[in-house]
Amino acid sequence: MFLKRFKKKSNQNYINKILNSRNESVNDNKLKSVGVILNIDEFDEHEDLRLFLKNIGIMENKIKFITFVTEEKFVPNSWDLYFNPKDFGWKGKINSIELQEFINTKFDALISYYKGDNLELNMVTALSKANFKIGISNSDQRLNDFIIDVKPNQIAVFKQETLKYLKVLNKI
Repeated sequence: MFLKRFKKKSNQNYINKILNSRNESVNDNKLKSVGVILNIDEFDEHEDLRLFLKNIGIMENKIKFITFVTEEKFVPNSWDLYFNPKDFGWKGKINSIELQEFINTKFDALISYYKGDNLELNMVTALSKANFKIGISNSDQRLNDFIIDVKPNQIAVFKQETLKYLKVLNKI
C-alpha cells in the first residue's frame, strides 16, 4: 500500500516532466493512421469508432486500438491490444512490449477516448509519439492538442464534432 503511493507519485512526476517538455508542433498533414486508447470501464463499443474512422478515409490497417482493463480476467477478446496497471513500473517504465510498441508508433492522430483521470491512461497518452492528440477528458489539458468535452456514451456528438474540426483543420 505504502509502496503503491510512492510508485503512483513517481509515475505522476514522470508524466508532468514529459508534458512540461512536450514540443507542441502539430503538422498539417492529412490523417492516414490513427491510434485509439479506450478504457473498457467507460466505453466498450470500439466498432463505432472503427467505422467512423473508416468513413473519414482512414484505411482499416492503419487504425490501431488499445484498451485499458483494470483486471486481466476481464480482457476482451476483440480488441487489438490491452494493458493493465501491472504493465507499468516506477518512473514511467513500461513493462509490456505491445504497449511500448503502441506508444512508439508515430500515428498521425491519437484519440484518447476516456473521461476519467486515470494515471495509466494519462501516461500512455503523454508518452505517445502521435502527432495530433484528440481527447474527451480535460482533467489535464496538456495531454491533448484538441479536446471535445463529451461523455464517453455520447459517441454521436464526438463523431460529429471531430469530423467538423478535422475538416476545419484540413486534416481530412
